Amino acid sequence: MATLLTIHPVDPQPRLVAQVAQALRDGGLVALPTDACYALAALLGNQQAKERIRQIRHLDARHHYTLMCHDFAQLGQLVRLGNAAFRSVKAATPGPYTFILPATREVPRRLQHERKRTVGVRIPDHRVAQAILAEVGEPLLTSSLLLPGDPEPLATGEDVQDALGAVVDVIVDGDTSGCEPTTVVDLSAGVPEVVRAGAGDPSRFRWAGVD
Repeated sequence: MATLLTIHPVDPQPRLVAQVAQALRDGGLVALPTDACYALAALLGNQQAKERIRQIRHLDARHHYTLMCHDFAQLGQLVRLGNAAFRSVKAATPGPYTFILPATREVPRRLQHERKRTVGVRIPDHRVAQAILAEVGEPLLTSSLLLPGDPEPLATGEDVQDALGAVVDVIVDGDTSGCEPTTVVDLSAGVPEVVRAGAGDPSRFRWAGVD
């Protein structure tokens, strides 16, 4: 059964944050709150995490995951940013946006788009998620916690405990900012295109017409 940790949304307790970070280092799969909705998270080097997430969410092999970063410097190590992309990402982060960009060699090939060699990255505007990222000291592999057949992602720690208590290792009970996934913006071609409207305001970017 998963360990349920209640972490203060404004002043995260260092002891509990360290406990989450250690669970991640030990190869655990963690459900944590973000500025969009709950997400499943693991270390990038966790070879089993991608498959565990895929099984929980019933995803196909082509599903793309998001790398959640603590800050812009960390994000810049994972993706290549031209001047226009830099300005777009800088203006919208931290926040509930995921940006698709060309991946650097720091990103394992198994996490890149098979053909385009891109990856989704984001910086959350959420104190608990930020505290965990700072304690871990590296990006996290994440996926929005939207279960098969559910119209919306899970939004509370109790909901996650009821649904996934037997299949994840740690559940962080801390406020989310809503129950929508991030807004996804593709910057890989140099022109911003919104490919999914979500928690972030998509009006600042060009709409690609894909739900």
